[in-house]
Amino acid sequence: MIPEFKAHPWHGISAGENAPDTVNVFVEIVPSDTIKYEIDKETGYLKVDRPQKFSNIIPALYGFVPKTYCDVRVKELAGASDVEEGDHDPLDICVLSSHHVTSGNILLEARPIGGFKMIDKGEADDKIVAVLLGDQVYGHIQDISELPQAEVFRLKHYFLTYKNLPYEKASCRIDDIYNAEHAKQVIVASMEDYSDKYLK
Repeated sequence: MIPEFKAHPWHGISAGENAPDTVNVFVEIVPSDTIKYEIDKETGYLKVDRPQKFSNIIPALYGFVPKTYCDVRVKELAGASDVEEGDHDPLDICVLSSHHVTSGNILLEARPIGGFKMIDKGEADDKIVAVLLGDQVYGHIQDISELPQAEVFRLKHYFLTYKNLPYEKASCRIDDIYNAEHAKQVIVASMEDYSDKYLK
Protein backbone atom coordinates (compact mmCIF):
# COMPACT_ATOMS: atom_id res chain seq x y z
CA MET A 1 0.00 0.00 0.00
CA ILE A 2 1.32 3.45 -0.92
CA PRO A 3 1.47 5.78 2.12
CA GLU A 4 -0.67 8.90 1.82
CA PHE A 5 1.67 11.10 3.80
CA LYS A 6 5.33 11.90 4.20
CA ALA A 7 6.88 10.74 7.46
CA HIS A 8 8.24 13.53 9.64
CA PRO A 9 12.06 13.23 9.38
CA TRP A 10 12.52 13.72 13.12
CA HIS A 11 9.54 11.89 14.60
CA GLY A 12 8.40 9.52 11.86
CA ILE A 13 11.65 7.67 11.10
CA SER A 14 13.60 5.45 13.48
CA ALA A 15 17.19 6.04 14.56
CA GLY A 16 17.92 2.72 12.85
CA GLU A 17 17.44 -0.98 13.53
CA ASN A 18 21.08 -1.33 14.59
CA ALA A 19 21.48 1.97 16.44
CA PRO A 20 23.85 3.02 17.88
CA ASP A 21 26.27 0.87 15.83
CA THR A 22 24.80 2.24 12.61
CA VAL A 23 22.22 5.01 12.42
CA ASN A 24 19.81 6.63 10.03
CA VAL A 25 20.75 10.21 9.17
CA PHE A 26 18.51 12.89 7.74
CA VAL A 27 20.79 15.19 5.74
CA GLU A 28 19.96 18.90 5.92
CA ILE A 29 23.10 20.44 4.40
CA VAL A 30 25.74 19.36 1.87
CA PRO A 31 29.17 20.94 1.28
CA SER A 32 28.03 22.85 -1.81
CA ASP A 33 25.25 24.70 0.05
CA THR A 34 25.68 28.44 0.53
CA ILE A 35 22.53 28.60 2.65
CA LYS A 36 22.14 26.86 6.00
CA TYR A 37 19.01 24.76 6.01
CA GLU A 38 17.45 23.10 9.01
CA ILE A 39 14.40 21.02 9.68
CA ASP A 40 11.24 22.87 10.63
CA LYS A 41 10.26 21.04 13.80
CA GLU A 42 6.54 21.52 13.30
CA THR A 43 6.12 20.54 9.64
CA GLY A 44 9.17 18.38 8.93
CA TYR A 45 10.09 20.40 5.86
CA LEU A 46 13.51 21.93 5.31
CA LYS A 47 13.56 25.67 5.86
CA VAL A 48 16.14 28.37 5.31
CA ASP A 49 17.87 29.10 8.60
CA ARG A 50 20.26 31.72 7.25
CA PRO A 51 22.44 32.45 4.24
CA GLN A 52 26.11 31.77 4.92
CA LYS A 53 27.59 35.25 5.29
CA PHE A 54 31.22 34.19 5.27
CA SER A 55 33.38 31.36 3.97
CA ASN A 56 31.93 28.68 6.23
CA ILE A 57 31.74 25.61 4.04
CA ILE A 58 30.54 22.47 5.79
CA PRO A 59 33.22 19.84 5.07
CA ALA A 60 30.83 16.87 5.25
CA LEU A 61 27.18 15.94 4.92
CA TYR A 62 25.36 17.39 7.92
CA GLY A 63 22.07 16.59 9.58
CA PHE A 64 20.61 14.73 12.54
CA VAL A 65 19.70 11.30 13.85
CA PRO A 66 15.90 10.81 13.88
CA LYS A 67 14.12 10.17 17.17
CA THR A 68 16.91 11.67 19.24
CA TYR A 69 16.77 14.66 21.59
CA CYS A 70 19.54 16.35 23.53
CA ASP A 71 18.45 16.92 27.09
CA VAL A 72 19.35 15.64 30.58
CA ARG A 73 21.28 12.50 29.68
CA VAL A 74 23.31 14.19 26.94
CA LYS A 75 24.06 17.05 29.33
CA GLU A 76 25.35 14.56 31.93
CA LEU A 77 27.74 13.04 29.39
CA ALA A 78 29.13 16.51 28.65
CA GLY A 79 30.57 16.45 32.17
CA ALA A 80 31.22 20.19 32.42
CA SER A 81 30.11 22.20 35.45
CA ASP A 82 28.95 25.14 33.34
CA VAL A 83 26.66 23.06 31.11
CA GLU A 84 23.09 23.80 32.14
CA GLU A 85 21.18 21.57 29.70
CA GLY A 86 21.16 19.88 26.33
CA ASP A 87 20.30 22.08 23.36
CA HIS A 88 16.77 20.59 23.02
CA ASP A 89 17.35 19.61 19.40
CA PRO A 90 17.84 16.28 17.65
CA LEU A 91 21.42 14.99 17.81
CA ASP A 92 23.66 16.58 15.17
CA ILE A 93 25.78 14.34 12.97
CA CYS A 94 28.20 14.89 10.09
CA VAL A 95 28.86 12.09 7.63
CA LEU A 96 32.09 11.70 5.68
CA SER A 97 31.79 10.41 2.12
CA SER A 98 33.93 10.48 -1.00
CA HIS A 99 30.80 10.98 -3.12
CA HIS A 100 29.45 14.33 -4.29
CA VAL A 101 25.93 14.53 -2.88
CA THR A 102 24.22 17.47 -4.57
CA SER A 103 21.40 18.24 -2.15
CA GLY A 104 20.03 17.51 1.29
CA ASN A 105 16.54 16.32 2.27
CA ILE A 106 17.70 12.70 2.00
CA LEU A 107 18.16 9.71 4.29
CA LEU A 108 21.30 7.62 4.53
CA GLU A 109 22.87 5.04 6.82
CA ALA A 110 26.11 5.82 8.60
CA ARG A 111 28.52 4.34 11.13
CA PRO A 112 29.42 6.63 14.06
CA ILE A 113 33.20 6.81 14.55
CA GLY A 114 33.54 9.57 17.15
CA GLY A 115 32.49 13.10 17.86
CA PHE A 116 33.07 16.52 19.36
CA LYS A 117 31.97 17.46 22.86
CA MET A 118 30.79 20.93 21.96
CA ILE A 119 29.38 23.44 24.44
CA ASP A 120 27.39 26.35 23.01
CA LYS A 121 26.17 29.06 25.37
CA GLY A 122 25.94 26.67 28.29
CA GLU A 123 24.22 23.91 26.31
CA ALA A 124 25.53 20.47 25.34
CA ASP A 125 25.59 20.50 21.53
CA ASP A 126 27.48 17.32 20.60
CA LYS A 127 28.50 16.74 16.99
CA ILE A 128 28.74 13.07 16.05
CA VAL A 129 31.21 12.16 13.28
CA ALA A 130 30.24 9.22 11.07
CA VAL A 131 31.07 7.58 7.75
CA LEU A 132 28.69 6.62 4.97
CA LEU A 133 28.11 2.87 4.94
CA GLY A 134 29.71 1.29 1.89
CA ASP A 135 31.74 4.37 0.95
CA GLN A 136 34.84 3.34 -1.02
CA VAL A 137 37.16 5.76 0.81
CA TYR A 138 35.67 6.16 4.29
CA GLY A 139 33.44 3.09 4.65
CA HIS A 140 36.06 0.90 6.35
CA ILE A 141 36.80 3.37 9.16
CA GLN A 142 35.69 2.27 12.62
CA ASP A 143 37.07 5.05 14.85
CA ILE A 144 37.95 8.72 14.51
CA SER A 145 41.56 7.89 15.42
CA GLU A 146 41.87 6.29 11.97
CA LEU A 147 41.15 9.58 10.18
CA PRO A 148 44.00 11.84 9.06
CA GLN A 149 44.54 14.48 11.73
CA ALA A 150 44.00 17.22 9.16
CA GLU A 151 40.48 15.88 8.49
CA VAL A 152 39.62 15.99 12.19
CA PHE A 153 41.02 19.52 12.54
CA ARG A 154 39.03 20.67 9.50
CA LEU A 155 35.79 19.45 11.05
CA LYS A 156 36.70 20.93 14.42
CA HIS A 157 37.53 24.29 12.87
CA TYR A 158 34.19 24.38 11.06
CA PHE A 159 32.18 23.73 14.21
CA LEU A 160 34.15 26.31 16.18
CA THR A 161 33.66 29.02 13.59
CA TYR A 162 30.48 28.43 11.59
CA LYS A 163 28.37 30.69 13.81
CA ASN A 164 31.01 33.35 14.29
CA LEU A 165 30.70 36.91 13.08
CA PRO A 166 33.87 39.04 12.86
CA TYR A 167 32.58 41.54 15.42
CA GLU A 168 31.32 39.00 17.98
CA LYS A 169 33.04 36.84 20.56
CA ALA A 170 32.89 33.10 19.88
CA SER A 171 29.92 31.50 21.63
CA CYS A 172 31.04 27.87 21.61
CA ARG A 173 33.94 25.63 22.48
CA ILE A 174 34.94 22.00 22.02
CA ASP A 175 36.03 20.32 25.25
CA ASP A 176 36.97 16.97 23.79
CA ILE A 177 37.26 14.84 20.67
CA TYR A 178 35.88 11.44 21.57
CA ASN A 179 36.02 7.95 20.10
CA ALA A 180 33.39 5.67 18.57
CA GLU A 181 32.48 4.09 21.91
CA HIS A 182 31.65 7.43 23.51
CA ALA A 183 29.78 8.52 20.38
CA LYS A 184 27.52 5.49 20.76
CA GLN A 185 26.92 6.42 24.41
CA VAL A 186 25.85 9.92 23.32
CA ILE A 187 23.51 8.44 20.70
CA VAL A 188 21.89 6.10 23.24
CA ALA A 189 21.55 8.99 25.72
CA SER A 190 19.84 11.13 23.07
CA MET A 191 17.49 8.27 22.16
CA GLU A 192 16.56 7.92 25.83
CA ASP A 193 16.10 11.69 26.15
CA TYR A 194 13.78 11.50 23.13
CA SER A 195 11.79 8.70 24.74
CA ASP A 196 11.41 10.69 27.96
CA LYS A 197 10.29 13.80 26.07
CA TYR A 198 7.97 12.37 23.42
CA LEU A 199 7.03 8.77 24.25
CA LYS A 200 6.16 8.86 27.96
